Amino acid sequence: MMSRQFIKFLVTGGVAAIANFGSRIVLSYWLPYIPSIIIAFCIGLISAFVLNRTFVFVNAANTLRNQAWWFTIVNLAALVQTLAISVILAKYALPALGMGTHAETIAHGVGVLVPVMTSYLGHKHLSFRQ
Repeated sequence: MMSRQFIKFLVTGGVAAIANFGSRIVLSYWLPYIPSIIIAFCIGLISAFVLNRTFVFVNAANTLRNQAWWFTIVNLAALVQTLAISVILAKYALPALGMGTHAETIAHGVGVLVPVMTSYLGHKHLSFRQ
């Protein structure tokens, strides 16, 4: 059974993922794929930090500075996961499967979902530890 905290994390993460994913699509009109992923990731990161601090990890004992530091570190690890999955799927795996149409969008969607568990554990035990 999922804890209430994890469910809140999933909901707030979903909102941040929509901000991330949606902004990447908009940014792609002006920027190449990888820079748009990185900027969109920053938009999602800021959204996620505010939402998690406000609604999920409300009893954190560490300072705001520590929270922001660890939140950034945990999410940089997630960025590496997101970029790796997105690029591998978009450039190699999906085209090899004959899925050239919307490959970048599909790949980025999967890339955003991959680090959910590692992020939750990192934020629970590092970013917003009690």
